[in-house]
Amino acid sequence: MEARAIQYAVRQSARKMRLVIDLIRGRAVPEADAILRFSKKRAAQQIHKVLKSAVANAQQAAQRQNTPFDADTLRVTYAVVNEGQTLKRFTAAAMGRGTPILKRTSHVEIRVAGVAAPAAPAPTPAPKAEAKGEARPKAKAKAKTKKAAPAKQKKKPTKKASK
Repeated sequence: MEARAIQYAVRQSARKMRLVIDLIRGRAVPEADAILRFSKKRAAQQIHKVLKSAVANAQQAAQRQNTPFDADTLRVTYAVVNEGQTLKRFTAAAMGRGTPILKRTSHVEIRVAGVAAPAAPAPTPAPKAEAKGEARPKAKAKAKTKKAAPAKQKKKPTKKASK
């Protein structure tokens, strides 16, 4: 089961949001939820909303397909923050000038997917015992000789003309 959620135009810079999104990428949903709930960063609130939405979308998809759903088995498979539209404003500066203010926004996308039950590894066959009289084919060893590289000649220092 895979689901995604996207939130556009979050009023925070992508650089600050990425610090938080890097903490949850690849983790299990309950663990990511705990990290976001107890984070002191403001970006964690917005990312937590998107994560909850992605889990709810996965639950809805499971209901539509009539399959059992357990949120604890989901993992954050994809989590990115991209830059959104920058709002450009001006503030007063000295001598009647205006200096620009860039109010940055970002887009958050999170994908969650269910983890498949780990399959039992296939048993490896035991190595066969060989008879002593049997000869194994030996690899032919090829002798490789390195060619000598030509010696570099040293350049003679040139005399500078005196004025």
